[in-house]
Amino acid sequence: MTTYPLGRSLTAVLTGTFTLRFSTGLTGTMLGTYLARFQDHGGPHISGLEVGLLSALYFASELVLSPPFGVLSDRLGSHRVMQWGPIFGAVAVVMTAASTHSIVLGALSGGAILVWLGATRLLEGAAAGASIPSILGYIAAASSVDEGLRGRVVSRFEAATLTGLGLGIVVGPALFGAIGPAAFLLNAVVYGGSFAIYRWGVSELPAEARIRSSEARQHFSLRAYLQLLKSSAVWLLAPTWIALNAVIGSWTSQSVFQLVQRSRVPRFPTQVLSGGVEPVAISIGAGVGLLVFLGGLVFWGNRFKRFRRTTIIAFGIAGGFAMLLGVAGINHSQGLGWPIVGALVLVLLSGLFVLAGATPAALGLLADMTEAHPEDRGAMMGLYSVFLGVGQILGSLMAGFAADRLGFDGLIVVGVILLAVAVIPLGRLRASEHIFDDHARARRDRG
Repeated sequence: MTTYPLGRSLTAVLTGTFTLRFSTGLTGTMLGTYLARFQDHGGPHISGLEVGLLSALYFASELVLSPPFGVLSDRLGSHRVMQWGPIFGAVAVVMTAASTHSIVLGALSGGAILVWLGATRLLEGAAAGASIPSILGYIAAASSVDEGLRGRVVSRFEAATLTGLGLGIVVGPALFGAIGPAAFLLNAVVYGGSFAIYRWGVSELPAEARIRSSEARQHFSLRAYLQLLKSSAVWLLAPTWIALNAVIGSWTSQSVFQLVQRSRVPRFPTQVLSGGVEPVAISIGAGVGLLVFLGGLVFWGNRFKRFRRTTIIAFGIAGGFAMLLGVAGINHSQGLGWPIVGALVLVLLSGLFVLAGATPAALGLLADMTEAHPEDRGAMMGLYSVFLGVGQILGSLMAGFAADRLGFDGLIVVGVILLAVAVIPLGRLRASEHIFDDHARARRDRG
C-alpha cells in the first residue's frame, strides 16, 4: 500500500509540476534579460542568433530526451525518475549564475562561454525531459480505475503547466532586475523545492511496484520498444495534437511582437492589431485570456464522463475556429461601433474557452491508450513532450513566415490551416476510440 492517500500524492505531483514549470519560465525570461546585457556582467557580446540557438537547445533537449526518460521511469519507477528533473535544473541555473564569475570567464575565453551556456540549456531541457514523462506516467497509472479522476487530473496538469510558465515569465525580468545573476541561485532553491515535493510528498503506486519487479521488466529491449511505438494507435492522435500545439505556438511566439511593433510607414494600415498596441493593454488582454483558458481547462476536465475524448477535441477545434473568427473581426473593425466590437470580443473569448478543452482531452486519450500497455506508460506518455515540442516549433516557424507577409492576418490564416489539419485524422481516431475505452473499462473492472 502507499504511504500517503492517493489524493495527497496527486496533489503533490501537480504542485511539483507548477513549481518545476515556474522555474522554467523564470529561467527563460531571466536568461534573455541577462544575455541582452552580458557585457555589463563581464561576458562577451551575444548576438540574437546565438540567443535563438541557446533557446533551441532547450527545446531540442526536452524533445529528444523525453522518450528515453519515459522508458527509464517504466523500469525504475516514475516516482524515482521524476525526482531527477529538479536536480538537472538546479545544476543548470547554478552554472548560469557562475558564468559571470571571473574564474569561469577566465577559463572560458571566446566561444567557450557559449558552450558552457549551451550545456546549461541542455541540462534544463533534461529537467523537463526527465520529470514530465514520469509525472504523466504516474498520473495515468493513478487514474486508471477512475475516469472522472483522470479528467480532473490531466486538466489540472495542463493548468499547473500553463500557470507556472506564465507566472515565471512575468516574474523573471523583475526578479533579475532586482538582484541580478543571484536570481539564478534563487531559482535553484525553487528547483530544490520541486525535488522536496516529489521526494517526500509523492508515494510509489503499488501497481507500478508490481510491474517494475516483474520478470518482464528486468531486461530492456530496444526492438520491443520501437515495435510498441510503431504499432501504437497513438500515432493516430499525433497529427491532431501536433496541429493544436502548433496553433498555440504560433500565437505565443508572434502575437505580442506583431501587436507592439511600430514603423514610420505602417505596412498593414487596414489591420487594427498590426502594430501600435500599448503593452499595458496587451498585458490586460493576456491576463483575461489566461483566466478564460484556465476556466476552460477546469470545465472540460470535469466532463470526461459525459463526453468522449474525441468529442471534446472536436468541440475544441470548433472553438478555435470561432476564436479566429472573432480575432479576424476585431482586426478589421475600423468604423465599427463598440457594441459590435464587444460582441466580437465575446466570440473570441467563448471560442478560447471551448478550445481549452482540446488539450486535456488529447492528454486523457493518450493516457487511455496506455491501458493496453500499463508496463510502458512512461514510454508512451513521453510522447507528450515530443508532440508539444514539434507543434511549438512548427507553429512558430509558420507564424513568423506568414506574419512577415500578411501581418496579423497571417496568424489567422496559419491558425485556420492548422485547425483544418487537426480535423482530418479525427474521424479515424474516433473510430478507434472504443478500443481504448474497452481497455480502460477492463482495468477499472479489475480495480
